[in-house]
Amino acid sequence: MKNQQLKNTPSCKAVLALSITAVLLTACSKEQMVSSDMAETSANVASVEAITVNSTAKMVSPAPSPSIYGTEGNTEKYQKTETNSVKSVGQAPISTFSIDVDTGSYTNVRRFLNEGNLPPKDAVRIEEMVNYFDYQYPNPIGIHPFSVNIETVDSPWQANAKVIRIGIKAKDIDSKQLPPANLVFLVDVSGSMSDNNKLALVKKTLKLLTEQLRSQDQVTLITYADGEKMILEPTSGSNKSKILAAIDTLEAGGATAGEQAIQMAYKSAQKSFVKNGINRILLATDGDFNVGVTDFDTLKNMVAEKRKSGISLSTFGYGSGNYDEQLMEQLADAGDGNYSYIDSEKEAKKVLQRQLSSTLATVAQDVKIQVEFNPATVKEYRLIGYENRMLKNEDFNNDKVDAGDIGAGHTVTALYEIIPVGQKGWLSDSRYANATALGKNAKEYAFVNLRYKQPGQSQSILLSQPIAVGSKALNQASADTRFALAVAAYGQQLRSPEYNAAMQWNDIIDLAQSAQKQDAFGLRAEFVDLIKKAKKLSSNQPIQKTINKSQ
Repeated sequence: MKNQQLKNTPSCKAVLALSITAVLLTACSKEQMVSSDMAETSANVASVEAITVNSTAKMVSPAPSPSIYGTEGNTEKYQKTETNSVKSVGQAPISTFSIDVDTGSYTNVRRFLNEGNLPPKDAVRIEEMVNYFDYQYPNPIGIHPFSVNIETVDSPWQANAKVIRIGIKAKDIDSKQLPPANLVFLVDVSGSMSDNNKLALVKKTLKLLTEQLRSQDQVTLITYADGEKMILEPTSGSNKSKILAAIDTLEAGGATAGEQAIQMAYKSAQKSFVKNGINRILLATDGDFNVGVTDFDTLKNMVAEKRKSGISLSTFGYGSGNYDEQLMEQLADAGDGNYSYIDSEKEAKKVLQRQLSSTLATVAQDVKIQVEFNPATVKEYRLIGYENRMLKNEDFNNDKVDAGDIGAGHTVTALYEIIPVGQKGWLSDSRYANATALGKNAKEYAFVNLRYKQPGQSQSILLSQPIAVGSKALNQASADTRFALAVAAYGQQLRSPEYNAAMQWNDIIDLAQSAQKQDAFGLRAEFVDLIKKAKKLSSNQPIQKTINKSQ
């Protein structure tokens, strides 16, 4: 009865008229006559299938969930990057990049898959997926804070190619032996943080960290929405009840003015600065800054300038629908910190309990890798991932150029796929290709150089290591290398499947399962489940980028 009454209202008549027009226009080629009664019925159907918006008419059907990327109302932002291209050794023998220990891309993609959606291409950063997992590389010996381990194996993607795996393992520090920590919790409490997967999860995250604090540590809690507010003055880690009580008071409401809050956090951290200690801001937000300075480059440059004070900034991302992933990842990079996406309490425990030392304590700064390929033995190469961490070749020796930091216990993995000389590659042969193959150092594929700085130092230290010619069969490679390749293949299948050649989802599952080993926290088993979810979703029709179902 209510629906029948509504049909006679002026607004409803306007909607029906507009919908009838749309139907007639799309069907005019069929030269179909429609009676007034039939037209009214068709209009009702059309109003369900298409979302019609008019200045004087209301939406007839509800908008799609803003959690689905690509639909109306979803404002998630991701940095657009082009997948690393294949390089000719004859033309570009040197590859230079900054290391990256962020893991946010892996968990954010996991969130998409668990919600039943494939991630957008730009949300997939393969290096963050590979580096999400721990690998049993040798512990460092000697004066350097990390070890370098290299393994070359037959490529899983093409029979005539090899994959060079460069693995770095930082020295570990027991969390009880960490230097005193001066931590500033900077929490977004704007209205957009009201969802259960946002502020409620932030509070759980901070409580987990609070439980790890010692008497020599201190915490400051600052919130921001319409304005910034000091919720908790610097408080000793021994007073956990006071810190936890302050966290419990957090409630969401208002707009998001992040820039002034970041300024306030740095000032507070500077006042409580601990010499030879850990001085870090922990920013927890969905990244949706909409008041004050919101320009991406301005915010990034501000954080880059502030890091010179010895205060680092790590970011913890939450939620969906309006998530600014680009801002969160880039602010952490600029602030000499880590970027993590927290999609569950389990992930919070991983980052702030099991990996507390690597999250907070830096053992090497501005770590750069430069690989020089030998034209006598290598024809082509491609770096897998690290697209937004590439450096100019001249940046390698320039100590003023910022690069990534390594936390205590961190492992970092980089993968190069190479085509040896004499094998068919991706590129057409060059007329003068043989002119560069001088035959020198025929026993080396490449030469690896690494630069790093001791924390707080301005001059870098150089490490070098050759990569010998030769490779292991894939099934003879270490379990860690096979697993890293499976993760890389998973990322490629989501982002740039052309580089997986004939490798399909089932092959990736088999490779990952072949590399299963001790898995105390179930991360590798969970990864296999994610591959299966991605396989199932990829077999379905891709997510529609338009909300108009009638087109």
